[in-house]
Amino acid sequence: MGAHESTTLENGMRVVSEHIEAVRSVAIGFWVGVGSRDERASQAGASHLLEHLLFKGTTSYTAQDIAEIFDGLGGELNAATTRELTVVHARVLDDHLETAFDVMSDMVHSPTISDLASEREVVLEEIAMVEDAPQESIHDLSSQAIFGDHPLGRPVIGNAEVVSTVSRRALGAYHRARYVPPNLVVAAAGHVDHDRLVRLVEQASRAKVKLSARKAAARRPVRSLPSATAAFQPKDTEQYHVCVGAPGVCRSDPRRFAAAVLDNVLGGTASSRLFQEIREKRGLAYSVYTFGTHYEDTGEIGVYVGTRAENLGRCLELVGREFGAVRQGELGEAELVRAKEHLKGRIMLSLESTVARMNRLGRAVIAETELLSFDEVLAQIDAVSGDDVVALGSELFAPARLSVAGIGPRGGDFRRAVCAVNPLLGEEAV
Repeated sequence: MGAHESTTLENGMRVVSEHIEAVRSVAIGFWVGVGSRDERASQAGASHLLEHLLFKGTTSYTAQDIAEIFDGLGGELNAATTRELTVVHARVLDDHLETAFDVMSDMVHSPTISDLASEREVVLEEIAMVEDAPQESIHDLSSQAIFGDHPLGRPVIGNAEVVSTVSRRALGAYHRARYVPPNLVVAAAGHVDHDRLVRLVEQASRAKVKLSARKAAARRPVRSLPSATAAFQPKDTEQYHVCVGAPGVCRSDPRRFAAAVLDNVLGGTASSRLFQEIREKRGLAYSVYTFGTHYEDTGEIGVYVGTRAENLGRCLELVGREFGAVRQGELGEAELVRAKEHLKGRIMLSLESTVARMNRLGRAVIAETELLSFDEVLAQIDAVSGDDVVALGSELFAPARLSVAGIGPRGGDFRRAVCAVNPLLGEEAV
């Protein structure tokens, strides 16, 4: 396992890499500290739409050039937008790193923001696709229930009205304001030489970055969160899709390791409590799982279940029961050990992926969080005690903190069912 190296350029751009001698590939990513939480309501979806437009041509390459070059390299090129970051990432053979880097840096630094009309239609189709998939859109409704009118409560994919009307000029201004050197990180893992990578970044910065080293505007912090709420969206579906969620812990909180164990115990694996109680023992749902996300200053944790009307109340009763069991300290030693070993096994298996290693580097540096070694992460997981998990579960899953979001045919069924997890919400659910 190689050690990472990092360098900060004079303009504030950061470079981090990990050399792995035993492979011939390099995973590389351009990480930008901008996501949907950085948007005003009038910009909702700008980060995601801009990510799409990075592929539509640059000052040096057309959209077809970009596609043909990476196909010719036998490489993989993709991108993603989240609530707090955008990343353009690729995996290529080490011999092709310079070519891939040149194209990617041009995409990030010099997009022409062309073909806006056609690409906005693509994104509108993507929005429609998510709206037609309640098992996906329920997570956006859940975030809205938890975070209210804060930008963290809006969908990353954006608002159809904004996407339909945003101008090329506005997107160009958004790019110039956010894609600035101090807000950019280049991360790589694989058969890569750090000094060579730094030279590539420096050369690209001199040739392509026409921006000053000014910082991007500070993002709006979460100063307070609304009370727990229930949100319901009527839709003619066969199942009710429900998320029970609450604010979690931020990514710098040392309790994030206990949160990972808690997630694993409740619904993160095939042997977890909710999977066993709801699916395996009673056959009440096909899909049931827990989820968790860490943000800069808060987090989100919750449970998803999709089930028919006749099973909805019982499913939420079981969710409430398992939350209560954790609050009461019902956590066996074997269960704790199994959850921790599962987490450690997943981490160790990820060591075989250059993409996973690159993601670890990029996420930590762009978020300005401590970059722990794998051994340090494993030690932190080992150090989690049963008392730590119970204390965190008691705090996060207190009934009064739990918001509930649902999509399904009848609001009355939903309103009656939510009382099982938060009795205060029953009258507010529709």
